[in-house]
Amino acid sequence: MNPSLAPAEETPRHLLNELGFSTRRVGEELHGAASITPEMHVPGAARLRTSILATWADMLAGLLATRVIAPRVPVTLELDVHLYRPAPAAGDLLGVARTVKAGRSTFVADVEFTVDGEPLAIANGLFMTAPDPGLRLPPTHSLDMPATGEELAVPFAERAGCERRGAGTAVLPRSEDGLNAAGSVNGGLIALAAEEAVLSLAPGGTLRSLSLIYLQAARVGPVVATARLRGGIARAELRDSGNGGRLTGVVTAGTFDV
Repeated sequence: MNPSLAPAEETPRHLLNELGFSTRRVGEELHGAASITPEMHVPGAARLRTSILATWADMLAGLLATRVIAPRVPVTLELDVHLYRPAPAAGDLLGVARTVKAGRSTFVADVEFTVDGEPLAIANGLFMTAPDPGLRLPPTHSLDMPATGEELAVPFAERAGCERRGAGTAVLPRSEDGLNAAGSVNGGLIALAAEEAVLSLAPGGTLRSLSLIYLQAARVGPVVATARLRGGIARAELRDSGNGGRLTGVVTAGTFDV
């Protein structure tokens, strides 16, 4: 989920606010905009991270879900992003989210991304209502979210504290400014951990697709992502190491040729 849905007791400065993303409602759609900066690049490649697209897709689709689920909190069940081409190093990014299905138990939205008017990627998100009925969105919740003016001062993975620990492994700590509305590790940061694990096996490469299935909230951390890569297709597992190593998500990813 996204920083605008953070619990009231959290610090106002949320890590994902530093991505500079703003949202505004346009009819039945939700539009998001941001400028790509070098701090958003994949290490060793001057291209926007696919995990950042996943983070923004989660934000847009999750905000749309609140129109149906509010005042309850939506949680992400599945999220996928697919790029038409390698992401650019710079430009103005626009994401347009639309409702696909608004059911009693689940909500589905899709997102189309363009950079400087050129198609870049498509994404989909599946959400459900958080099981805990005590979780509520703040009274000030809105779909319109202006950019905070904060910017990443260091690369995204460094800011999140996500580190590669050898080939196929990445570790993401739990941080108070990286939680979602349910008080667990933000789904976009989970995507970052998976991306880092996969890219540790493909130095200089980038992801052309990233599909995540969220099985259980990562509440304790650190989150440990382990990946294997064959023929340009990767499979990764994410576990909450501080919670008995419970499996929190599985990921399938595809890489562009280096």
